[in-house]
Amino acid sequence: MLDTASLNNILNQPQKIVITTHHKPDGDAMGSSLGLYNYLIQQGHHAKVIAPTDYPEFLWWMPGNEEVIIYTEQTEQSALLIAEADLIFCLDFNALSRINQMGELVRESSAVKVMIDHHLEPEDFDNYRYWNINACATAQLVYSFITDELQRADLINADVATCLYTGIMTDSASFRLPNTTANVHRIVASLIDAGAVNWRIHELVYSNASENRLRFLGYCLSAKLEILSDYNTALIAVTHAELKQYDVNTGDTEGIVNYALSIAGIKLAAFIVERKDLVKLSLRSTGTFPANEICKKYFKGGGHRNAAGGQSELSLEQTIEKFKQILPEYKTLLIQ
Repeated sequence: MLDTASLNNILNQPQKIVITTHHKPDGDAMGSSLGLYNYLIQQGHHAKVIAPTDYPEFLWWMPGNEEVIIYTEQTEQSALLIAEADLIFCLDFNALSRINQMGELVRESSAVKVMIDHHLEPEDFDNYRYWNINACATAQLVYSFITDELQRADLINADVATCLYTGIMTDSASFRLPNTTANVHRIVASLIDAGAVNWRIHELVYSNASENRLRFLGYCLSAKLEILSDYNTALIAVTHAELKQYDVNTGDTEGIVNYALSIAGIKLAAFIVERKDLVKLSLRSTGTFPANEICKKYFKGGGHRNAAGGQSELSLEQTIEKFKQILPEYKTLLIQ
């Protein structure tokens, strides 16, 4: 593994740099990636952000977004950039399977691989690791990487600050999760001082829904919400046909699971959605309930204790039944 001094020496000269993040990137994935991008270009680096897949339109406004390359749409260009890169920054993921077909390209690249992440159990593909599972967001780690490790707080301008604020805000669920510490608020305050307009960022992310998205949310809550009161659990499951009926696009399902978790007394919420080839699960929990354990043990996934995801090759109905059959194992934790 490289030490910080060695990495700093490399970054003292302009380099060809690729920044990538997990598939179906969320606010933290794109916020941390674009925050780092806007930092690096100030130093003359030839940096490109490559997203493995598309991502929600409500993130397209961030500074530098117009330069993002989507691997599935620009495969040859992406592969060439990865092959020619001197450094590859891997943000908000710690296993190469999380970037789909790009994973083997990154693994085979001779570039120095830098991982900045806050998820459990990292895979050993990196040459330099800035990793802390207690961080509320990868964007928080990018901030401290720039200010503490690289000692370049002076280069956190309005564009960098705006992107990092977005990442921290979204991954902390608007600063309400337990890992939103006093230090996180101090970081956020410094980002506002640097030019992040907090109210405007919140508006662009959370008050920018399409009519279809709002109608779909209403349908989920009125027709699809199921309360499993014996287990203090709430469940929303939707079919692929229902997604098509409401013309659901990338990002339109994000955050719906949190509405189920907001019900008084609910300790575990699940959003289960039937995609074209797989059934996807998103779990949220309160307190010490290990949502990530369920995803890792039963649904080929993982994540954080209170926010995790997984997938199933079973039918939607079978996946729902499997989820319900798991709950008795956790009943003591769910009802205490």
